[in-house]
Amino acid sequence: MNAMQTLQQYIDESKRIVFFGGAGVSTESGIKDFRGVDGLYHLKYKYNPETILSRSFFLGHTDEFFEFYQDKIVQPTLNAAPNIAHKTLAKLEDMGKLTAVITQNIDGLHQMAGSRNVLELHGSIHRNYCMNCGEKYSLDAVSNADGIPRCHCGGIIRPDVVLYEEPLDDVVITKTVQAINNADLLIVGGTSLTVYPAAGFLDFYNGSKLVVINLDNTSYDSKAALTISGKIGEVLGHIQL
Repeated sequence: MNAMQTLQQYIDESKRIVFFGGAGVSTESGIKDFRGVDGLYHLKYKYNPETILSRSFFLGHTDEFFEFYQDKIVQPTLNAAPNIAHKTLAKLEDMGKLTAVITQNIDGLHQMAGSRNVLELHGSIHRNYCMNCGEKYSLDAVSNADGIPRCHCGGIIRPDVVLYEEPLDDVVITKTVQAINNADLLIVGGTSLTVYPAAGFLDFYNGSKLVVINLDNTSYDSKAALTISGKIGEVLGHIQL
């Protein structure tokens, strides 16, 4: 039995599938990842992307933060649509086989594809709020802003995303741990598993069917029951549902 046949069998036999994904899930929708050869870390800026997308930089260089954020995060997402990976996962949820999608992405493409139980470890660009009065705003308030987006009260509208130097949301953490702990099949796709604490959640999986689908090797390959080298969309696109 080859790798794809094994994956098909795993999916057919499982009733509590959890998918854990990263930037590689959305690259097939045209959104650049961070660490790939064409990713944001390889672009030339006055500051590197990790610095720009940090809490301290946001507070100290707010104008430069939003210039980068609108150009390299928001605009590519506005032009993106769900790919076969997003759609396959939504279908698995509709079938009652997939219990949760856990994503490190902030683009909202899983929900756009129809997934309902999406745990966003790093937040979402589609949720924004005033840092002064707390009023909530849609993505339009940021994408259409000229410079720093401002609330009617004068406060800065910031995206509800987890910046570097900021902690993950406790409620999302709890739901993530519970979902992984209860899974009978954990599929990990499109992530280098180098970003912590997110990658560490995989240690809560108690089952025997850990599947890692990624273009490059990961630190969890040795723990996986099945590893497949490839793009997550191409792999999931071959699954018979």
